[in-house]
Amino acid sequence: MKHALRTALLLMLVLFAAAWSLADRPFDTTPDEPDTSGDPPSPAVQLGKNDSETMLRVLRGEVVEQMDMATYLVGVLRAEMPASFEEEALKAQVVAARTYTLHKMQNGGAPRHPDADTCDDITCCKAYKDWADAAAQWGASAEVYEQKLRNAVAQTDGEVILYSGEPILAVFHSSSSGTTRSAGEVWQNDLPYLQSVASPEGAQSVPNYYSVARFDAAEFKTLFLAAHPDASFPEDTSQWITNMDCAADGSVRTLTVGGITLAGTELRTILSLRSACFTTVAAEDSLTFYVTGYGHGVGMSQYGANTLARQGKTYREILQWYYTGVSIGEYPAG
Repeated sequence: MKHALRTALLLMLVLFAAAWSLADRPFDTTPDEPDTSGDPPSPAVQLGKNDSETMLRVLRGEVVEQMDMATYLVGVLRAEMPASFEEEALKAQVVAARTYTLHKMQNGGAPRHPDADTCDDITCCKAYKDWADAAAQWGASAEVYEQKLRNAVAQTDGEVILYSGEPILAVFHSSSSGTTRSAGEVWQNDLPYLQSVASPEGAQSVPNYYSVARFDAAEFKTLFLAAHPDASFPEDTSQWITNMDCAADGSVRTLTVGGITLAGTELRTILSLRSACFTTVAAEDSLTFYVTGYGHGVGMSQYGANTLARQGKTYREILQWYYTGVSIGEYPAG
């Protein structure tokens, strides 16, 4: 009896190790400015009813790898959200990532990689991290964290955020400054499900929630003139940045720099600031930016989602908190 039990346990361990190895070596994170042009969708891709039936072509570096949606989502989750987060926040992240991927596939994919459905470049698609890199980062917690992420994927198998029956552009960001921002405030087109909502995270729950970026006057001019060669800077640095128009949460809608009027999001990009929610103080030879939050501010806040999960919200409640007027279901329906 004991011998049979030992044999059974050994067989289970072998099978588990084999599955783990394959998953970590599959067959083979939200861009700041996604395409919100609203172009007509391309013909629907062939999707399975669950993640294991939906196959993806994923561009990793220079190589296109084949993997199923479940394998892909675990890799995205390793890269896009801390594994220490609450389980309901992790589930919300999985559903958002699945939805974002299907939305792009249904709307013709990314022009940068016509031969792949998605990629690991965060300026285009979603970040992706393989098991070896994640395990090295997680250390002694690696196996516990990996199983936690796999559970989040499995327990939301095939679930998608829908608006009028179609997958939404489920963008997300790290942390907001009290409220999220509507798509129309940040990008060219507004979307009914990407509207401004309250977000509960703050300095006590978000590392580097407040950050400071200081630029020597010469450095600032060099960076800005590279983007706007026609800008003109007077001798008085206090006159370099004027006419700041801010939203209620402090995010800068527009401002004038060196005589050039631009969006706060553009200056954020030029200076590599953590967000467009900032104030600035000029000194004789420098400009200092005091920044709140991290990311473009549209859609789901990851740290906000974690805060809501700690307050007892389910992943579906979290998603419907951040994405206005949506439902959660399978796609295609039926």
